[in-house]
Amino acid sequence: MEALKLTAPCKDYLWGGTKLKTEYHQQSSAQKLAESWELSCHEDGLSVIAEGEFAGLTLKEHIDRTGRDVLGTDCDKFEQFPILVKLIDAKDRLSVQVHPNNEYALKNEGGYGKTEMWYVVESEPDASLYYGFEKQISKEEFAQRIQNNTLLEVLHKAEVHPGDVFFIESGTLHAIGAGILVAEIQQSSNSTYRIYDYGRIGADGKQRELHIAKALDVTKLEPSPARPLNKAEHFDGYSRTLLASCEYFTVYEMELTTKAEMNADSTSFHSILCLDGEAVLWNGEKELTSIEKGGSIFVPAGMGKYTIKGDCKILFTRV
Repeated sequence: MEALKLTAPCKDYLWGGTKLKTEYHQQSSAQKLAESWELSCHEDGLSVIAEGEFAGLTLKEHIDRTGRDVLGTDCDKFEQFPILVKLIDAKDRLSVQVHPNNEYALKNEGGYGKTEMWYVVESEPDASLYYGFEKQISKEEFAQRIQNNTLLEVLHKAEVHPGDVFFIESGTLHAIGAGILVAEIQQSSNSTYRIYDYGRIGADGKQRELHIAKALDVTKLEPSPARPLNKAEHFDGYSRTLLASCEYFTVYEMELTTKAEMNADSTSFHSILCLDGEAVLWNGEKELTSIEKGGSIFVPAGMGKYTIKGDCKILFTRV
């Protein structure tokens, strides 16, 4: 078993910027990039192994060939690869949208629903996003406000700063505002119901499709609860802060000054996403691979002990 450096598939949605190319080392011929899918086995964008014995294979192909043991026993309950990790550069604001839960998505979309977490990596002054409602409203009022374009008046608008965390359960209405770069950890799903899109015109010259009927079915019509941040734990060479934990993923922010000793046991793979700085992974005296800002590494379950050495900030995710 070995740690696998990944190349991310990228998306050039109309609201994207250029930071993923210029600052986060993503490779694409597109002029602007909205998203890089840093860890993905989803058919809409598959991560590719960048180097080593398995270079050129998608991560999904590698897992299919080597077996599900590399995912870990905590993934046995999932039929498919459980999570998707993204970087999202919102130069312009995203649509107001909602994701279905598993039951609704499996019935209507043929795939899983989506619970997700946002970690704000960068934000411009006064940048904000929408997250749930200011107060409870009725389904009738929700439908009426969509129709008469007054929905934004009843949404909870939150000013954001680097380091802020938002946990977005399925059914929670949300929208990333302009001037925000986030890391998103989510269920491996691409089921999104667009509710309001500011009247924007897509690349085909038409307004983008809305999914009002389905959004009315799944949206929770009450304020989203605040989730207090956990305090950082300090260790020799690094600090660690729990950002979110649910049945699909557990995510930590880790800030390394020198090194962090890790152990990929048989229970879960590790996902390492570098947000700043650079580091090298070691197994004893053997160098495994390196990582820089915007880079992603998949560490298979059962690989055992390894060390991350460097001066960097990473998001560490496991199931």
